[in-house]
Amino acid sequence: MTTTTKTTTTTKTPTAAKDAIALLRADHGAVSDLFADYEKADSSKKKKALVAEICTELSVHVQIEEGIFYPAIKAALKDKLLVPEATVEHGSIKDLIAQLEEGEPDGAIYDAKVKVLSEYVEHHVKEEQGEMFPKVKASSLDLVELGARMAARKADLLAARG
Repeated sequence: MTTTTKTTTTTKTPTAAKDAIALLRADHGAVSDLFADYEKADSSKKKKALVAEICTELSVHVQIEEGIFYPAIKAALKDKLLVPEATVEHGSIKDLIAQLEEGEPDGAIYDAKVKVLSEYVEHHVKEEQGEMFPKVKASSLDLVELGARMAARKADLLAARG
């Protein structure tokens, strides 16, 4: 299954031609798959590896959203609600990531943190895809150019994380 996940992730890895929304949707799908794999994991070693991958994917995703995507859409949409709310949600997600990166998969509290992180991410994704993305698609933003910048930044961040 890990091979499938990596193949899927590779297939979904953004290229210069992928638009910003497609890139973010691919990230959302990859992380959702990782959470599903976590729920099926039966060893602490497997759980720790999956959480490390989840935390990396989410950390990079948050950075490209906050650094590139959100500023662009905030300006284009003259947004005063969607981006600030999403940024606050990111704060909760980042806090749980930090807790998980410091912890060990040693029981119910760790599993609960992963579950809550999954729920936060699911809620965040639902709002982005249901509210934010339709408005962005209707805007005059060049989503391919934005996606290319995001893909390049994502590649840099992943390379820096090793």
